[in-house]
Amino acid sequence: MTTVVDTSGVHSLMIRFCRCASALASFTSPKTAFIFAVLDDFLLDNLECGTLVMNYYSKLRRITSSVFPHLVPVNRYRELMRVGRQWRQLKQLKWHGFGHEKQKPKAGELALFCPACPQPGVNINLAERNVSNPAWLYSRPLVMDGNFKAVHLFLANLTDEVALTDGLGFMVGDGRYKLHLAEAQDIANTSCHKLEATGIGGCACTRHGCFVPHSMVDFQKGERFADQYLICLM
Repeated sequence: MTTVVDTSGVHSLMIRFCRCASALASFTSPKTAFIFAVLDDFLLDNLECGTLVMNYYSKLRRITSSVFPHLVPVNRYRELMRVGRQWRQLKQLKWHGFGHEKQKPKAGELALFCPACPQPGVNINLAERNVSNPAWLYSRPLVMDGNFKAVHLFLANLTDEVALTDGLGFMVGDGRYKLHLAEAQDIANTSCHKLEATGIGGCACTRHGCFVPHSMVDFQKGERFADQYLICLM
């Protein structure tokens, strides 16, 4: 029996798998399958309504059995947590042109910058620049800002957190970030010892407010060193 999770609920079905010798498979003996529709619905609920994985799976159990949801025989909460992240990563790769290629994305290539700001090789050609054009046509002013209320506690088990797109989107890569962060450990604010992050900050274009890819960081030692982190990482 295979557990199939759909927007209509959690189902146990008999599935006959392909037994061709040359057939490719991601898993040798899959026990659970998630329909694309339920993964899209979960991502939308999580984005717009802030629905947690546990709450969303509880909703699926309620849909399966509205009277006795606690009697649904299988629990796929942990599997939904994992496959939800994998599905989000696959969609990001497809949106940015890496869905069907072996080429791996580089730092910041899974995020889009402001389409209105001047970008050489994208929307402007510096070879055609002349003295008659004003300088602001080719300038890209940036502003640094942060949110010091977006705190995050240390996780109970750090081994459960696996970075799928480390440094490929808006956030700076963890390795490069921790290298600069170690230099400020001796003078850091020790009152934040229970928090993994005391805020988040980054660079954005001054004209339109769009964030710059690969320029956002977590503030791990309070507001005092926020500007230093951003300046040394850019």
